[in-house]
Amino acid sequence: PKPTDELTKAHTVVEQADKGGTAQHYAAADLQRAHDELADADRLSGQGKNDEARAFAQRAEVDADVAVARGNAMEQQKAASDVSQANSTLQQEVQRGDTTTTGPEHN
Repeated sequence: PKPTDELTKAHTVVEQADKGGTAQHYAAADLQRAHDELADADRLSGQGKNDEARAFAQRAEVDADVAVARGNAMEQQKAASDVSQANSTLQQEVQRGDTTTTGPEHN
């Protein structure tokens, strides 16, 4: 049978990965691979090579999921790094403030 369900699902997952933004920004290679595999799946389906088309559609779906996961992880890592940097800056400011209020002129 034609891999209609697999193709539909793969198209949906790849489109969602495109719309999310983080996959394109942080995992472009994974997302491109998903697009390539989806194109192969469509081509093979059109040629009546249903088993091969199904396999490529499933790979495209997995690669799109990987791209989204990798993009989200990188986005979270960046956010954590930004928070860490802000905390470090704040700590330096607090320490700088402590030395100005505990100096000899304040005794």
